[in-house]
Amino acid sequence: MDPELEAFLPFIPKPDYSDPVATRIAFAERAAAFPVPDTTGMDMENRLVPADPDVAVRIYRPQQAQGAVIWLHGGGFVFGDLDTEHPWASRIALASGAVVISVDYRLSPEHPYPAALDDAYAVLAWTAEHAADLGIDPERIAVGGHSAGSGLAAAVALLARDRQGPPIRFQLLNQPGLDDRQETWSQRNFTDTPWVDRHTLTTVWRHYLGTQAATPYAAPARATDLSGLPPAYVTTAEFDPVRDEAIDYGLRLMQAGVPVELHHFPGTFHGSQTILSAEVSQRQIAELAAVLRRALA
Repeated sequence: MDPELEAFLPFIPKPDYSDPVATRIAFAERAAAFPVPDTTGMDMENRLVPADPDVAVRIYRPQQAQGAVIWLHGGGFVFGDLDTEHPWASRIALASGAVVISVDYRLSPEHPYPAALDDAYAVLAWTAEHAADLGIDPERIAVGGHSAGSGLAAAVALLARDRQGPPIRFQLLNQPGLDDRQETWSQRNFTDTPWVDRHTLTTVWRHYLGTQAATPYAAPARATDLSGLPPAYVTTAEFDPVRDEAIDYGLRLMQAGVPVELHHFPGTFHGSQTILSAEVSQRQIAELAAVLRRALA
């Protein structure tokens, strides 16, 4: 493991997904302590996207931005909101120069699949429909996120393709959770990794799916046809149960003729980019922003 990250291991709690309410409270407290970048000169506003039910979003608009990304937070579909994602959504907006539309999608287990996907897709459709009002080029809309959020982004891309919905310029998939089956080598062997492990993700999928069988829109790795999807940037961490499913998804996108950049960060673990003092974390965040900037140029 990267020595700068390893020094923090004793201080990293393992979220208890069996108690979603307590986990949300604890995560919100930790997120409130994260440093927030200086957003002077960047417009921010909270909006409600009309849907059933309405979806809250927070829009970050850097100066002279034309492209936008529908940004979906991590948290195992169980925790996370506009406030806990603020340090990261604002960083992505400032560093990439793109409008970031952070989505407060509904959480499981209270709202299992497809609630979160419905919310994310509603925001994509609204953004495309109101692009002129938002000052966004409708041909420069991306989807992206981290962990469960990037799994949602991949699902939104599949859904938009199959519904012939709004065109998506790019998908930014940072350490995506894509497969409920947990059959890969990394899923079977990473049973005690920092932050999340195999057992954690078993609970995550149980909450998200509820009593329903998984479909490709719930677990995109189940999709048999990946052709016609937007270009993708897929990142993986070495000590991460979702590592191999993300690598496999990136390879299958390539084999389907989709342009893909696949970046594996050795010595890292799931979510370790939140340790901002580590050089590898700084590189990860800078690359996410640079890739988005190029994709929406």
